[in-house]
Amino acid sequence: MAFLIDADVIIQAERKAFDLDAWLRSHPDEEIKLAAITVAELWRSVERASGIHRALRQKFLQSVLTVFEIAPYSEKAAVEHARLWADVEAASQRMSPHDLMLAATAKESGAAIVTFSTKRFAAVPGLTVLKP
Repeated sequence: MAFLIDADVIIQAERKAFDLDAWLRSHPDEEIKLAAITVAELWRSVERASGIHRALRQKFLQSVLTVFEIAPYSEKAAVEHARLWADVEAASQRMSPHDLMLAATAKESGAAIVTFSTKRFAAVPGLTVLKP
């Protein structure tokens, strides 16, 4: 199964609260990617940081980006995003636009989302969500 890593997993790895390298080694046969929206969320955290914290965060993110292939936000993902968005609204539920984009990218590509915040994706039927 393919995996898309959520930003919270990368953030926990940066904070040394999660051993991302060990987790990756424990899944040697899996296709593991970052979604384009996740890259944007992570770069936003660099842009908001200042001083030495910014430099360290940028260095960490650049090193992470060398490890993962990026799953694009394609036209097919955009159509899936629109469908999910309409379904979530029709069910009177709420999801952040970024989570919807990640979920759409995952569903469109047949990937599972790996996140510590599994409840954020509960509104998406048929989406596989795993805690690392």
